[in-house]
Amino acid sequence: MTPEWPAGLRAYVEDYLAEDETLSAARARGRALGCVPIGAAGGAALQFLATALRAKAVVEVGTGAGVSGLYLLRGMAGDGVLTSIDVEPEHQTAAKQAFAAEGVAPGRTRLIMGRALDVLPRLTDSGYDLIFVDAAKTEYPSYYEQGVRLLRPGGVLAFDNVLWKGRVADPEDREPDTNAMREVARLVKEDDRLVPVLLPIGDGLLVAAKA
Repeated sequence: MTPEWPAGLRAYVEDYLAEDETLSAARARGRALGCVPIGAAGGAALQFLATALRAKAVVEVGTGAGVSGLYLLRGMAGDGVLTSIDVEPEHQTAAKQAFAAEGVAPGRTRLIMGRALDVLPRLTDSGYDLIFVDAAKTEYPSYYEQGVRLLRPGGVLAFDNVLWKGRVADPEDREPDTNAMREVARLVKEDDRLVPVLLPIGDGLLVAAKA
């Protein structure tokens, strides 16, 4: 959420839907590993999107400790499959713990170890309902290019952290991560194939539907 918003309002939005024990435990594991999970409000948005799309095929770029994966799986169709990519083995080990605690059937998750830009080109064109990105920030523009290719018409592409703690609005901030957030926002906005909206929840969630 933008830094200018009152702290109390931020807490109101983030706490609107309380997280259960499974999510809280996964969040704690993520913090211990140093991979900050998506916030509760952003997670709820992912669950909402997966539910609205009746998503059966979802790609997650950045497994983390499984927090976002839990939210996605809770919204997906009962026979849906989540493909989650991460370069860190300990992240996927933590995610497996979260999915096991949730009682997710093994066949509903496909965890792929590797660099996302090596894995994404091997996935099927127009084969996915929803793609969520929360990984290396400087690679966001490249994830965008792959994401549009992978989405079916009507599918949704979502990027976390696009406000980058408010830094995107500071013209003096030219750090690579900040520039990448600005660039992906520009690319999505200017792509005639996409219908975007920038949601000021958490650290900013950029969502775009493929026309």
